[in-house]
Amino acid sequence: MAVEGYFESYMVVVVLLLLGAGIVGGGLAANRMLRPHRPTAEKLTTYECGVDPVGEGWAQSYVRYYVFAYLYVVFAVDAVFLFPWATVFAAPGFGTTTLVEMFVFLGFLFTGLVYAGRKGVLSWV
Repeated sequence: MAVEGYFESYMVVVVLLLLGAGIVGGGLAANRMLRPHRPTAEKLTTYECGVDPVGEGWAQSYVRYYVFAYLYVVFAVDAVFLFPWATVFAAPGFGTTTLVEMFVFLGFLFTGLVYAGRKGVLSWV
């Protein structure tokens, strides 16, 4: 008896997922049937801020920008770890241990930041 009730609760989820997929699929199908479809060469060209495109579509981007994004994520994660640390730090018996662990964690982050600075990644050029 308990097993049947267990799987029935999943059936509700499956039915809701199918219903949601049907609504989305129906909306997309209605859009495809009702929209006008008159492609021309002018409509199919690439649009770049009102200016006709010039040259190839290939552009080289610097890896440095991805490193900036990665460093931002690292320091955002650091901020996420600092909030629970601040709440545990006040609990009795966790003060010294928590403080040492957090400074080890901050030391690793600082080492990574110094390494990135010495490699020239942090210079904006």
